Amino acid sequence: MSYLQQLSILLPFIFLASFVDSIAGGGGLISLPAYYLVGVDPKLALGTNKFSSSLGTLTSSIMFIKNKKVDFYSVAFAVVTAFVGSFLGATIAKSLSDVFLSYFLIVALPLILIFSLKNKEFSKENISKLENKKKIALFSLLIGFTVGFYDGFFGPGAGVLYMISFNFIGFDIIKSSGNAKIVNFTSNIGSLISYVIGGHVFFALGIPAMIFSILGGYIGSKLAIKNGDKIIKPILIFVVFLLLVKILSTIL
Repeated sequence: MSYLQQLSILLPFIFLASFVDSIAGGGGLISLPAYYLVGVDPKLALGTNKFSSSLGTLTSSIMFIKNKKVDFYSVAFAVVTAFVGSFLGATIAKSLSDVFLSYFLIVALPLILIFSLKNKEFSKENISKLENKKKIALFSLLIGFTVGFYDGFFGPGAGVLYMISFNFIGFDIIKSSGNAKIVNFTSNIGSLISYVIGGHVFFALGIPAMIFSILGGYIGSKLAIKNGDKIIKPILIFVVFLLLVKILSTIL
């Protein structure tokens, strides 16, 4: 397959992945298989995907910040542990199997999704849960490290887990999505550093893919901010379905 053929197949998928990721997370479920489809080696695909998607995540993060849909107190704690967790996860992933995470997520993800969608406060901010600043700080540290580790170790669906976790501790779904974007960008950078150090980034594909990722992130985040849970809910369900299919395919 020629370089131009690779780009013609890859770039539309990258745009779609970033669009979906900016709304509900999980864009890696679309973009990573696209790199495999055009013949990129799996480890090189992981690093290149992190490179291209990071700028898309940054773009959507800026959009949420501009529209004041981010809680910086919570994010400030989460980004620190997300960076550490993702770098550690990416480092360990080079030598360990991810099978145990797969089995855990097959059970946990549907339960988390059902709980979130049935929660009457899914689209509203729960003030009672947000009154204790120490608890918010503690939970944010925990969210950052655990999901950040997962992001570096396994990757797909991390944005979904960030968003649902922030929603669980009391933030409305739009602000949860904004928080998730910033923390996810941090964990992406942490794992990306590990991949760059290891020489696992194909820049010839990664740079044009980065441009399409930025475009998808910009358009998707505008829609999410404007339409709220009307667009976030169906995209969230779609992403969790894709994630479960991806996990099942790796263990069957």
